[in-house]
Amino acid sequence: MTTSSLLDKETISIIKSTVPVLEEHGAAITSRFYQLLFINHPELKNIFNQTNQRKGKQPQALANAVYAAAANIDQLENILPVVKQVAHKHRSLQIKPEHYPIVGENLLTAMKDVLGDAATDDIIEAWGKAYGVIADVFIQVEEEMYRETANKNGGWNGFRDFTIVKKEKESDVITSFYLKPKDGGELASFEAGQYITVKVNIPGQTYTSQRQYSLSTKPNQDFYRISVKREDPINDQPAGDVSTYLHTALDEGDSIQITAPAGDFVLNQSTDPLVLISGGVGLTPLTSMLETVVEAQPEREVYYIHAAQDGTLHGLKKAVSDIVQNHSQVAAYTVYEKPNADDQENNAFDKEGFIDLAFLQSVLPSNEASFYFCGPEGFMRAINKALKDWDVKPENIHYEFFGPQGDLEA
Repeated sequence: MTTSSLLDKETISIIKSTVPVLEEHGAAITSRFYQLLFINHPELKNIFNQTNQRKGKQPQALANAVYAAAANIDQLENILPVVKQVAHKHRSLQIKPEHYPIVGENLLTAMKDVLGDAATDDIIEAWGKAYGVIADVFIQVEEEMYRETANKNGGWNGFRDFTIVKKEKESDVITSFYLKPKDGGELASFEAGQYITVKVNIPGQTYTSQRQYSLSTKPNQDFYRISVKREDPINDQPAGDVSTYLHTALDEGDSIQITAPAGDFVLNQSTDPLVLISGGVGLTPLTSMLETVVEAQPEREVYYIHAAQDGTLHGLKKAVSDIVQNHSQVAAYTVYEKPNADDQENNAFDKEGFIDLAFLQSVLPSNEASFYFCGPEGFMRAINKALKDWDVKPENIHYEFFGPQGDLEA
């Protein structure tokens, strides 16, 4: 994927010259882009998570992506891993080739609006050419993903109706939903760590809502399970529309629509020790990995470390404890920020406070392992820093954001 064969040298030079501008004004450009996009194409509110728009997470994620594309415009193969990661989300959300010209038009207009006279005709023309090349890369990768998904046993494209066959409370804020195809047909397998997109029509809202939830159990069963945290209002942040709707309005026997599993946060097949570290509802993909690895690699050494505020908010406890009891190669540790009286009385945790480097070094034999972690952004930054301070090899560090891709170095 050498861009030099697709773009002339002058265009590449112009794009490269805009890198400092994007570093300074990227977030303003992408915020303006989304304003324009939803004004000109309000139907796209059916696809994009409006909560992430309000929080500024999606505009910042797009700004980072545009910056990376500009910096690597002469060697787009450098950002192929990011392209594939985003393409998984696009396929899950049903982004199609016809959406790309709409995005390009509004992105160029946003550049003009924010940069003013600095956005010369030459710069806008160069970015128009570059966007076309970048869009083609995404379209090709995503078309292959659509084909693979449709051709899998039990696979499908688009949204498929599923029935909630079981609804189970896991903690004070986490509930599991067991889903089976309404048509009674075959169910596509998935890789531990992947997610599905759920689409719901919430009464009183103009647009449909889509959210992505990790599958929280092992593959190759006759159901999917998602374990959803109810996002209650905090400070100036409103309650989560979809999570609240799932918790309070949907019951066993009700239907929801989902897309086929997607995502690249999946287990490697290494024989190195495996360390799974989760915070809060970040346990969902890691519980799936834990259930999977003890069957697929029964000899592999596994350490599972979970952090929660206290025992009332700790989901999927029994699933993990059952695995530990039945598999001697698995060790599990629990860290509660503020353990309650029951936690204290029952010795339900191994550390009070937070997961830090000292704790990791006290429970793990060495830094020679494959590390997977998921949780709130602040938690993930802390874990990432601890692992780097411990000199864990970069290729052994794997993580996933719930929502738009953030920056763990920020």
